[in-house]
Amino acid sequence: MDRPNIVVVSRDEQVRRALGGELDRRYGDDYDIVTVESPQAADRLGELADADRPVALVIAGVGGVDTDGIPVIADTRHHHPTALYVAAVRWGDFETAGPIFDALTVGRLDHWVLRPETERDEEFHRSITDLLSEWASRRGNEFEAVRIVGEQWDSRSQELRDLFGRNRIPIGFHDVASERGQRILADLGLTDPDLPVLMLRFGAKQPVLTNPTNLEIADAFGLMTPPPAGEVFDVVIVGAGPAGLAAAVYASSEGLRTVVVEREAVGGQAGTSSLIRNYLGFPRGVSGSRLTFEAYQQAWSFGTTFLFMRQAKGLETAGPLRVLQLSDGSTVTARTIIICTGVDYRLLDVPAVERLRGRGVFYGAAVSEAPAMRGRPVIVVGGGNSAGQAAVHLARWAEQVTMLVRSESLAGSMSDYLIREIASVPNVDVRYRTQIVDALGTEYLGAVVVEDLDTGKRDALATSGLFALIGSQPKADWAVGTLASDEWGFLVTGPELLDPSIVVSGPPRWPLDRPPNMFETNLPGVYAVGDVRRGSVKRVASAVGEGASTVQLIHSYLQELERAGVDA
Repeated sequence: MDRPNIVVVSRDEQVRRALGGELDRRYGDDYDIVTVESPQAADRLGELADADRPVALVIAGVGGVDTDGIPVIADTRHHHPTALYVAAVRWGDFETAGPIFDALTVGRLDHWVLRPETERDEEFHRSITDLLSEWASRRGNEFEAVRIVGEQWDSRSQELRDLFGRNRIPIGFHDVASERGQRILADLGLTDPDLPVLMLRFGAKQPVLTNPTNLEIADAFGLMTPPPAGEVFDVVIVGAGPAGLAAAVYASSEGLRTVVVEREAVGGQAGTSSLIRNYLGFPRGVSGSRLTFEAYQQAWSFGTTFLFMRQAKGLETAGPLRVLQLSDGSTVTARTIIICTGVDYRLLDVPAVERLRGRGVFYGAAVSEAPAMRGRPVIVVGGGNSAGQAAVHLARWAEQVTMLVRSESLAGSMSDYLIREIASVPNVDVRYRTQIVDALGTEYLGAVVVEDLDTGKRDALATSGLFALIGSQPKADWAVGTLASDEWGFLVTGPELLDPSIVVSGPPRWPLDRPPNMFETNLPGVYAVGDVRRGSVKRVASAVGEGASTVQLIHSYLQELERAGVDA
């Protein structure tokens, strides 16, 4: 790959010299530092794009003589969709705060930094390093920890790209029809293998897997060995989304022996979000995968055991112990359980759409598949925050993004900052009161047929990608008959267990004399938090709070067992 560029834009020669010099001293070995006056910025960035020279950051002065810094950024974004566009402001220039925050809200700007005041301004460099890390993650780099050869539009290939991307594992995907793909297979001595083929390019053995299951992949990584039979944990956490990771961090850091069972990838639905702007402590925003992967590393460092590519299949009691049955036939035993399995996106329930799943039709997956949509028309179905974040992210690559929303407005289901950002992105269009009724295409998606819910009128929209992010289907079917749930399948907890009008499935009675604690299910010592719980607030911060709070309840429950003289 050509050396990436960091482009500094300002009308002020002193600003260009100070920023460019500081960047060159720290990053000049790996990046070309380009400085340009504001009036020439569009032409210079266009030249870099025409020459296929990658741009990591565009840093524009804002404030002082740079009265047009934000418009300069906004007018040049289309040249380099993977670049991050950053405002550089002087410390104390508070008059720029309002325009910058407005620009961030509507997506005209990605981030802001304070200009370096001295040499070796480490606060400035911390911001720049974070931005370069985000750019590298967004674009991908030359390191391929896992090399995949498969068919571009094969559903299993798409699933693996999404799986590795959400787990922040660097991969290289090579189409089997390409010269590069054929050469890789020949070097491996494979002719007409069962696709996709995976080569794990780390460690001494570097195994090659042909069309492996997720469990076979996890086992090949060598990090997912089940705990010894007969081992009893203090708490088993089902699900590694924000709620589960928060519970794992607090439980393991407080000395509880903790194991997390996760069927797919760290982060749950939050891990698929390209940018979360309203999470506490991240004024510049943070991608869902980065936030949750670092939480995973934090829990791991405290001693949490993780079992990936395995899912809960059933729940039993053994006296005071709780036994979780797993999909690989093993069991995990613990004194308490926290269920954080979250929700799945609901299916569109259109047969023609489902036939093309993974071949242009995706549920979630906007982050991993966005680069493949370069210059193409795409459709996003849904009106919540996840759908809005996907639309904005896809707009960096796609020629046109059309959002299809069943309601008359986004106001009731989406954060205000996202609504404003969507309205400001020129290649995002929103169609209200609309649903998909058919899909056209044989090998891969070519168009969808949409229907106006008020008039019944139908028309076809050409598209290369359909990203569906609608509704919430709780992932708790494995607990049906054991744990109480409401009519939609969400787990009922706390005082609501005593309301017979709410509980429609599972044992209706609370078995103890004391009332159920907050987040406690009808089975004492088993808790449900996050999106899988009835009445939860569908936000990352709320899920984190519930997961952390439950650890204190577990301490109280274990003390309750000890006072009762129960040997667990």
